[in-house]
Amino acid sequence: MPVPKAELHLHIEGTLEPELAFALAARNGVDLPYADTDALREAYRFQDLQSFLNLYYELMAVLRTERDFEDLADAYLARAAAQGVRHAEIFFDPQAHTARGVGMNTVVDGLWRALGRSEETHGVSTRLIMCFLRDESAESALATLDAAKPHLDRITGVGLDSAEVGHPPAKFREVYEAAAALGLRRVAHAGEEGPPEYITEALDVLGVERVDHGLRCVEDPALVERLVRDRIPLTLCPLSNVRLRAVDTLAAHPLPAMLDAGLLCTVNSDDPAYFGGYAGDNFDAVRDTLGLGPERLRELARNSFLAAFLDDDEEQRGRYLAEVEAYVFPQSP
Repeated sequence: MPVPKAELHLHIEGTLEPELAFALAARNGVDLPYADTDALREAYRFQDLQSFLNLYYELMAVLRTERDFEDLADAYLARAAAQGVRHAEIFFDPQAHTARGVGMNTVVDGLWRALGRSEETHGVSTRLIMCFLRDESAESALATLDAAKPHLDRITGVGLDSAEVGHPPAKFREVYEAAAALGLRRVAHAGEEGPPEYITEALDVLGVERVDHGLRCVEDPALVERLVRDRIPLTLCPLSNVRLRAVDTLAAHPLPAMLDAGLLCTVNSDDPAYFGGYAGDNFDAVRDTLGLGPERLRELARNSFLAAFLDDDEEQRGRYLAEVEAYVFPQSP
């Protein structure tokens, strides 16, 4: 069994494997412009974030019913559990669904049919985080938050994702203030393709408690000092960074230097169906390519539970942390 871990940066729409995409397309009478799963998988070669997003949104057309969202989440949770995930904080993009006529109720109720039984079925506790699309308007984000109000018993926090460059965090000040007033936790993508200033803005203007990606903080020593001092978690996604050309190669990833600097880094899968690996695959990749030893991997696993939104169940957090400390890593061959 892999080391126990929490996954804190995971877009449920990004877990849509080609086989499930074709199965849902057949179920819903949707024509996909690909001959078969191999042809679709071949399309999963991206030049940058936007080339990925184009395919990501195109494939969402197969998600129509509560059952579709339930099947999507259930498939992810089964894969994640097999790779050692014990707790998952799952992003979803309601605007990408409501824009094509799929209502908020359908999305949340469908996802919750899987998440609500996940501890019993998969041994994975869950939280649900609703993301705003930053390339849509601030008004659209406010309307989305309003539409989510009947579902806040099942939504833990809000996030900010999609095309980063040219869409600074400050654009969403008002909706984050409203989310905070509702008691929602706050995270945001910042510093993946956007500059380090976006990370600072997400902290100062949006009041985020965790930074998703945050990779480019290394370009600003004062920001690194602040993130270390304030213990702000970063949800890094190494295989995603390589696929989207945020780093040239995995061997060039700054994760070891970030850990050495004292940053509270976690390792996650982002959109695993598209980026070549789930949470455990990312752990294996940084172990093998970056030479991270057992205690560094234990630190990453420990960080994931420390950074999780488990404040309402510190007893459970404690159990997970105990599992991490008790874990015996396999001997290298």
